[in-house]
Amino acid sequence: MNTKETIDAILSETRKAVLGKDEVLRRILTAILAGGHILIDDIPGVGKTTIAVAFTHVLGLDYKRMQFTPDVLPSDITGFSMYDKNSGTFRYMPGSAMTNFFLADEINRASPKTQSALLEVMQEGRLSVDGKTYAVPQPFIVMATQNPFGSSGTQELPESQTDRFMIRITVGYPEREDEIRILSGEKKNPAEGLSSVITPEGLLSLRQEVSRIHVEESLYGYMVDIARATRNHPDIRLGVSPRGTMALSAMTRAHALMEGRSYATPDDVAAVAPYTLGHRISLSGDARYAGKTAESVLSSLLSALPLPSLKEE
Repeated sequence: MNTKETIDAILSETRKAVLGKDEVLRRILTAILAGGHILIDDIPGVGKTTIAVAFTHVLGLDYKRMQFTPDVLPSDITGFSMYDKNSGTFRYMPGSAMTNFFLADEINRASPKTQSALLEVMQEGRLSVDGKTYAVPQPFIVMATQNPFGSSGTQELPESQTDRFMIRITVGYPEREDEIRILSGEKKNPAEGLSSVITPEGLLSLRQEVSRIHVEESLYGYMVDIARATRNHPDIRLGVSPRGTMALSAMTRAHALMEGRSYATPDDVAAVAPYTLGHRISLSGDARYAGKTAESVLSSLLSALPLPSLKEE
């Protein structure tokens, strides 16, 4: 299979377990190809965990899940050193994050200290325990789910944590017909029964193809202009950081690959910007009081910026 056929096969297999959420699946796969982590912000029971399990099986990845609760400790994530009296040395006992695909379920129910334990591994791809570092298997993907802030027992994620997720998306309720199909048992292939389409090495190869997508200088300038506009907007208290601009660039290239192209266009930027940048800006008090959202402010900002002109091939 060529690259486009492989991507289509991954989505087709995943849809067998996740009904009616094609756009959600495309966004998640785009972030995975871009080498990023995913934050799913939604109410309980809409299929967040099913989506995560489906992708691990289809991508052939080792998978661990942790249900975050107030009593989860940082060492549960990173691992710990245990004394081995037979050898007289300390032996490292891996934590839940020592895997290809780590599902952090309801991450905002844990304490801030435990939430911050994910920071190093998400950014650096390694864990630090008792002064020693341990590399996590590659590819390494964190998919975190959280209930809306204000739900019982939740802790708001700090900005330094949310900024490390490449995208933040919602799943939403299924359409009426899809929910009927779920109830009637038409969904005969649960996530556990899905077939692997590629190997971890195949996924790393796809990421290499993403890095080779051509992006013109004017398109990089367009991304920077978007970020700078968020830093000087009257409705925005905290704008997009350089890390956010880098995430936008990676997502733009991955979206181009998803579309079967070897080059990126302004349409790719516009397609990924809302869910790549929306969680990286904080609105001013006046904007929130006026009922504005990060997504609406970002949408108006994008519509006001002139599109770059690309060279004719």
